[in-house]
Amino acid sequence: MEDNNRNLILAMVLSMVVVLVWFTFFAPEPPPPTPETEVAAQSQTDAGGVTAPTADAAAPGAAIAATGSQDPSASAGRVTVKSPALEGSISLAGGRIDDLLLTRYRETLDEDSPFVRLLVPTDSSYRATIEAGTPVAPGGDPTAVTEKPYYAVYGWSPGAGTDPAAVPNAATVWSVESGETLGPDSPVTLVWDNGRGQVFRRSFALDDKYLFTITQSVENTADTPFAAAPYGIIARHGQPDTQNYYVLHEGAIGMTDGELQEIKYKNIVKLDSVAREGRAEITEVTGNGWIGFTDKYWMTTLAPAPGQPFTAVVKYAEGADIYQAETRFPTVTVAPGQSASSESYLFAGAKEWETIREYQEAPGIQRFVDSIDWGWFYFLTKPIFRLLHWLHSFIGNMGWSIIALTFILKLLVFPLARKSYISMARMRELQPEMEALKERTGDDRAKMQQEMMALYKREKVNPAAGCLPILIQIPIFFSLYKVIFVTLELRQAPWIGWIRDLSAPDPSSILNLFGLLPYAAPARDSMLGIVSLSIMAIILGISMWLQQKLNPAPTDPTQKMIFAWMPWVFMFMLGGFASGLVLYWITNNVITIGQQYAIMSMHGHPPQLFGNIRDSVRLRKNK
Repeated sequence: MEDNNRNLILAMVLSMVVVLVWFTFFAPEPPPPTPETEVAAQSQTDAGGVTAPTADAAAPGAAIAATGSQDPSASAGRVTVKSPALEGSISLAGGRIDDLLLTRYRETLDEDSPFVRLLVPTDSSYRATIEAGTPVAPGGDPTAVTEKPYYAVYGWSPGAGTDPAAVPNAATVWSVESGETLGPDSPVTLVWDNGRGQVFRRSFALDDKYLFTITQSVENTADTPFAAAPYGIIARHGQPDTQNYYVLHEGAIGMTDGELQEIKYKNIVKLDSVAREGRAEITEVTGNGWIGFTDKYWMTTLAPAPGQPFTAVVKYAEGADIYQAETRFPTVTVAPGQSASSESYLFAGAKEWETIREYQEAPGIQRFVDSIDWGWFYFLTKPIFRLLHWLHSFIGNMGWSIIALTFILKLLVFPLARKSYISMARMRELQPEMEALKERTGDDRAKMQQEMMALYKREKVNPAAGCLPILIQIPIFFSLYKVIFVTLELRQAPWIGWIRDLSAPDPSSILNLFGLLPYAAPARDSMLGIVSLSIMAIILGISMWLQQKLNPAPTDPTQKMIFAWMPWVFMFMLGGFASGLVLYWITNNVITIGQQYAIMSMHGHPPQLFGNIRDSVRLRKNK
């Protein structure tokens, strides 16, 4: 029985390692210090603050034509955006997509909660009009609407011999040429005539979800060739509010010829300086790629047409405190009487797995599903999520789907579990021989170990077999945690009764008698929150205690003390985990108890669960 107890102690220790690793790598990291910004007037930016590139590929620059300090979007008109998934508008100043709500998602579980706001305009007067109805940007900061603009803008950089004033930039005021409201099957085209023989058009098309198709074109009616390079920019003014978890990526994200790039905001600020670029990361993409910014559940991404070479840029403008992701295309020279166009995509929406997988297939945005942060164990996380998603398509409830997933995972590792429990039963059969061996060898521990190993070999028993199911549970645990933590499908997913969000901790608390007393439970991150046990945490502790009682208490006092405290320590430590993960752990414990009881009973050595409980109670009374 010492080997059985040793395996159980090892299981407890490994589980503790899981928790410690979680607190080390998964717990929120301290927020980075706010970077000191220079005087905004010292940087060469347009009226909206965005820094546009030049077309000189050899030395991409940051300067654009000055347009004055007045924000032209304040007086420019807007084009309404309306689709089943999005609502908002496009500013005619720069043709910016800068006002988007995700109408399928609300900030909180409250039915009257505002929709999630993704993009935020620079125009302070317009922001004031939307503040009352939609007060928050991603992250939940109520000041974000007025202080942290976030938008996508397109333009042309002047080529060799082209006057910068002859190309549209982020402050150019466009006119509507066709269309009224942008939506599915309802495109909108903007037009701008520079008065020098070139007419620029920008066409927007939108599907029923989150993908914009932007076509930029220029018609040259002058007598001389015209050279310019199209570009797209996503700009974020100031660092957004982030979750600040070590293993959750929030910041710049992109795919460049099959290589995933991730740069957190604090590291964008630390990028090495590049001539005339400020702090930038510049990557030449020869075939396929995309670049943008990702939050935990939402993302805004520039995606050139597949096969289109471009330059991917991530940079930070210190003077203006702006984070930018850019796609820069090669310079085109348009002959007199000719025209040229460039088509690209903008994803602005929720990171729904099915949706971004569809965009990966058509129009062919390479490895777009990797915009979801699958983590270190991606080779487990991806199939676990796909299985959970498939189960949910049949069951229709994420909580019951997690329970079904646990049964399937336990079935997959059942051969190892069966081997473990059979080994435990065989160890019980050998117990009389082991006791005789101890008496025969006395204090000669080396001889006892030698003869014990010979006994194991002769009887074909592996005392370490009980560790195998334990070891395989660790990567499964981390992978499932990752799935519950980062995938949008688990956000605000209900189970039963009071569990209305499986991605959040169980909201019930013993301190208010699980809602019977008329006051709210303390916050989880408060001092009282540490002892604010939830219903699921208590059930978890009991399930671990019952699993422990499948084996007799060890005779060693140290082991006995560890056994006595471990379930209750875990009950407090894991109570603050996402309720979906605690549900998995409880289900896993219950299945383990059933498997061990059944298999060991089949081999004539049923666990004495209730007998062990009575023995432990009797020992406490005798003390």
